[in-house]
Amino acid sequence: MTTAALAPRTPTWLVATVAGLFGLFYAYAVWAGVGLLIAPSPERTAVGWAVLVFATVFPVIVFAAAFALGYRRRPGAFALILLTGLTLVGVFLLNVLAYALTSGVI
Repeated sequence: MTTAALAPRTPTWLVATVAGLFGLFYAYAVWAGVGLLIAPSPERTAVGWAVLVFATVFPVIVFAAAFALGYRRRPGAFALILLTGLTLVGVFLLNVLAYALTSGVI
């Protein structure tokens, strides 16, 4: 019976550092969503509320998914997965901002 050689694990401090650095950018997206959410608007509808609440929660969901997909991989691959998630969050945040500015949500 042969045993497969185990790949060396990425040190925990390196995983935490990469996740922490990207986490700051994800946190910025969350705070941008919170800023849109608490901005007063008399014309905000139920759809507007739903979009803005989702804009606040979406970066957390994407970060959790990217972290779960990548924390066992090499640091470079982990960073690329987090960067891919961050670009997805950025595009979504720009779409929400465009919606908010054109529909009078903010």
